[in-house]
Amino acid sequence: MIRSQTCGQTSEFWRGCCRAARLGTCHNSFSVRSHTCGELRSTHVGEVVTLCGWIQYQRYIEIAKLKEFCDVPVESVVKVMGKVRRRPAGQENMNMPTGEIEVCAETVEVLNVCQKLPFEIKDFVKKTESLRMQYRYLDLRSSQMQYNLRLRSRLVMKMRDYLCNKHGFVDVETPTLFKRTPGGAKEFLVPSRDPGRFYSLPQSPQQFKQLLMVAGIDRYFQIARCYRDESSKPDRQPEFTQVDIEMSFVDQAGIQALIEGLVQHMWPDEKGSVSTPFPSMTYEEAMRDFGVDKPDTRFGMKLVNVSEVFDSTDVPFLRDTFRQPGGCVQAICVVNGAVSTGCMSPRLTCSQGQEFLPLADEYAADVHKALSFRQRPLLGKLRLYCAELLEEKGVALRDPTAFHFLWVVDFPLFLPKKEEPGELESAHHPFTAPHPEDADRLFSEPHKVRSQHFDLVLNGCEIGGGSVRIHNASVQKFVLEKVLKEDSSLLSHLLEALASGAPPHGGIALGLDRLLSIIVGASSIRDVIAFPKSFRGHDLMSGAPSFVSKEELRPYHIDVKWPAAVEGTEQ
Repeated sequence: MIRSQTCGQTSEFWRGCCRAARLGTCHNSFSVRSHTCGELRSTHVGEVVTLCGWIQYQRYIEIAKLKEFCDVPVESVVKVMGKVRRRPAGQENMNMPTGEIEVCAETVEVLNVCQKLPFEIKDFVKKTESLRMQYRYLDLRSSQMQYNLRLRSRLVMKMRDYLCNKHGFVDVETPTLFKRTPGGAKEFLVPSRDPGRFYSLPQSPQQFKQLLMVAGIDRYFQIARCYRDESSKPDRQPEFTQVDIEMSFVDQAGIQALIEGLVQHMWPDEKGSVSTPFPSMTYEEAMRDFGVDKPDTRFGMKLVNVSEVFDSTDVPFLRDTFRQPGGCVQAICVVNGAVSTGCMSPRLTCSQGQEFLPLADEYAADVHKALSFRQRPLLGKLRLYCAELLEEKGVALRDPTAFHFLWVVDFPLFLPKKEEPGELESAHHPFTAPHPEDADRLFSEPHKVRSQHFDLVLNGCEIGGGSVRIHNASVQKFVLEKVLKEDSSLLSHLLEALASGAPPHGGIALGLDRLLSIIVGASSIRDVIAFPKSFRGHDLMSGAPSFVSKEELRPYHIDVKWPAAVEGTEQ
């Protein structure tokens, strides 16, 4: 008798357990198996079945004809044929869908013997993330990773159904080898055989999808692979996937309505329902009340301007604060915070700068060290830090089972460059159209112009960004040359296309990896990607990126200048 991970069959002669995928009957076509372990039910009693999978547990064997399999290591691959029967009375497991039946094995064939593994493939066995990534093909056998990847596949299929079958979108593949895009994140370079010429891997299909609108495709969609040459973070990868969408003859409200319907259509049943329309707030409101442009609205603790309370203060640094342009005093209100944290005498903890907030005594020193409060975004981070501290004390603030969607709109079109505050850079990308109410200011006061950009936020994480695009060639050229001081010749193909009868258009990109990680409650997007990269952008399983020889580099006219630290490394 063999027992499946999903059905738990037991036997008096072989108490083993076989892992197999949780698949339906349609997945047995063209296969040597008749069923998967997890699909057997009491309705199959009396049937002779053939199962294939991995041995997960071994207990004992009493039947002579099966004793030869007693020493077969766990995780070996086996094929079992036997008859389904009901479990003996008292041995049922009603907590499992297959807990009423068992399979009495008649033949067992070992298809492949497993070597000793670096870790046990059981959910309760703790593994370091680096070990999981080094042996990813083993880590993917875990029930959680199987669930994550199968859910990902299911949701993508629902997205395709919604966009293509219900709303007439066309799935178009765009090139991966492209040219450098002005501004934005750093791009990976790919050498060509032409001396000094390089391709770039696109950050997104932004230009291509706009060109498809000029081409009359009207409604474009793609599950797109994108690339950014930047350090990996819990919510970032050097290569990632976005649900890329573009539409002609559409406005901001139309794009938002489309996405709300898409989210409702693809949302997994086991995660409850999604209500629409999603609430919306302006960028200014988000920064004012939460200190960030992607607020977590699952809890309150908004930032409050309490400047009037200290209007006549004699405290020197507060007086200096009020003398500064826009200087104010901000506070975070934690309802019953002192009682919740066990501190009965909360005080006002101040820091040199423009803002301060009331905190319980036991947290004051930690927070004071962590942040300097010189900018509102830091106070926004402090709000989240306070929430973490309160939750550590048992205060329920952020419901992990709740999903709060939010549109953030009316972003600035341009922001001062961090390195050169006197110059401007695109708040998002240079193709975003100005807000209709601010269009005239673009040519005289570009720093005061709002954009038609909007972000979709879920539980404090940005999961999508979209905008209405500039479809006028002269306006696009003005933005590139006069405002951003960029070389417009790099985008001559796009400018020429916009001058060739480009329709008004707009679109959005949803971060598929990030969205999935929030839905399944993963701490990192690496848990919803089959073969992710490490924090440094390395593949710990294969060793990529790897060294190549001088002979391999020669056709690309590249000669590596080795840093002293790696001189002597085998090339």
